[in-house]
Amino acid sequence: MRISEFRNAPAEARFRAAYERTFASLWPGPKAALDIPTAFGTTRVYRTGPDHGEPLVLLPGSGGNALMWHRSVAALAERHPVIAVDTIGEPGASVQTAPLHDGRDAAAWLDELLTALHTPPAHLIGCSYGGWIAINHAIHHPGRVTGLTLLDPAGMANIGWRFYTWVIAGGLAGLAPRALRPRLARAVGNSTILETELMALMKATMGFRRRLPLAHTFTDDELRRLQTPTHVLLGARSALHDSPAVAARLGRLLPTAHVELIPDAGHALTTDQPDLVTARILDGWPSTPLQN
Repeated sequence: MRISEFRNAPAEARFRAAYERTFASLWPGPKAALDIPTAFGTTRVYRTGPDHGEPLVLLPGSGGNALMWHRSVAALAERHPVIAVDTIGEPGASVQTAPLHDGRDAAAWLDELLTALHTPPAHLIGCSYGGWIAINHAIHHPGRVTGLTLLDPAGMANIGWRFYTWVIAGGLAGLAPRALRPRLARAVGNSTILETELMALMKATMGFRRRLPLAHTFTDDELRRLQTPTHVLLGARSALHDSPAVAARLGRLLPTAHVELIPDAGHALTTDQPDLVTARILDGWPSTPLQN
């Protein structure tokens, strides 16, 4: 398997410039940028928040980077050390040098990263593909983290044509004139289209060749191996999977997990419901019964 990389030097230069501009525009407050060496390449992380407390490690979805969390970072950092990760092999400031072949490799990369950061046991927060990596880590390195918060994670069911149509439609809508995007965002069910700065950065990623393993669907036996306290938010209108069916499956396999269906949200939870996502990370789940 080959590694993720830019098509050529000009494509990389265009992306790096757009990435720095977007970071300067969107990132709230101070941050420390760290480049952490691993066996799979150098991983960029951004640390913010206090020096004490349970760290929150933020893992973005496919095609994303630490900026995916820009709406939540300030509130999270008021209470916790926050480590926002540019996942190796995704378009960001990390540089991949060795391939990831499967979920075990993704888990090994993340474990190396957490070890090198010298932090107390952390809580992993993973969105989509980032959630898939977090689950793999909890399966292959049990007991290393305090908990998982998974936002519409990949790997819960086989990915069908509906999701790929959603991705393509969202990408095309993001290229439309700004005035048309609110209508298109409603039509395709993807609020990320309204993030003007992120859409500009997305255009700059067109010269990036992403070569990471597909998110395989976890078997029942794999999910039963999850011993880490787990919270799952599922967009009721998610194009990734049938969310009620996923909630039922998790309720059967992980009876101690807390699963919540978010009625007015699709797969893009961090932009569909950013305040709710932040509240769930910080305060946990309300005491009233939820769908699971």
